[in-house]
Amino acid sequence: MAIGAAELVDWGVFARVRAELGSGFVRILGYFREDGIKSVGQIEQAIRDRSAAALVLPAHTLKGEARQFGAAPLAELAEIIETTARRCVEARETPDELIEQVVELRPLFDATLKLFDREVNPIVERRPAGGGFGRKPAGGFGMAQR
Repeated sequence: MAIGAAELVDWGVFARVRAELGSGFVRILGYFREDGIKSVGQIEQAIRDRSAAALVLPAHTLKGEARQFGAAPLAELAEIIETTARRCVEARETPDELIEQVVELRPLFDATLKLFDREVNPIVERRPAGGGFGRKPAGGFGMAQR
């Protein structure tokens, strides 16, 4: 699932949710981060344990929360994991067919979080290279060039 950064988040949905949540937005986004880290870890453990039943709830949680913030590719991948795991439970099969999707999950989640962080805290990405406040510029600011 090769997805470009521009396609990871529907910024219209993100902006709408940000406006609706107002001052609570950053707190709720923090819950998404915490819950997502926990869900991804539980999904990875469930696939290691070959437990389809243990995949369902964390995938369902991640799907809903990702959708809320406009992270459609993440939500879609979590939904594939959830629905396939449910089918495996009903058929009493191991979820081995989901290994590839579970391997894709953490990098997609991390990339999505990075975009959210950049949007919420743009200063993180704007630090000047090779200097910053209080550092002497390379050209010798205020000094005559020879």
